[in-house]
Amino acid sequence: MNGAAAGDRRIERALISESHRPREYELPGPRSTTDPRPTPDITSDVIRWAAFSCVLVPVVLLWYGASLAGAAGTAFGLAAVTAACRVLLRRSERCAAQRGGRHSRGETPVD
Repeated sequence: MNGAAAGDRRIERALISESHRPREYELPGPRSTTDPRPTPDITSDVIRWAAFSCVLVPVVLLWYGASLAGAAGTAFGLAAVTAACRVLLRRSERCAAQRGGRHSRGETPVD
């Protein structure tokens, strides 16, 4: 392969997103142990679902004939609980990160 073709190949590779690349672009072999997999942000998912329920529950209450004041009170209560849970979950994540994860002692056996 000459230099121009190799340059074209690099440009093509850069333009194609990883999820749409054919198999020839994938790296062979197992994933490196030093390259950790990105962990999903579960706390954000929980908060998103809670915020969705803060909207959905009052709408359903109104649909079934509850008063506007009752639905608004419910929305406010759910929003307050969601905000408090978000603060506690984020605080818990920070504490776990400072302690080095789930196990703070090195005494746990390894399989």
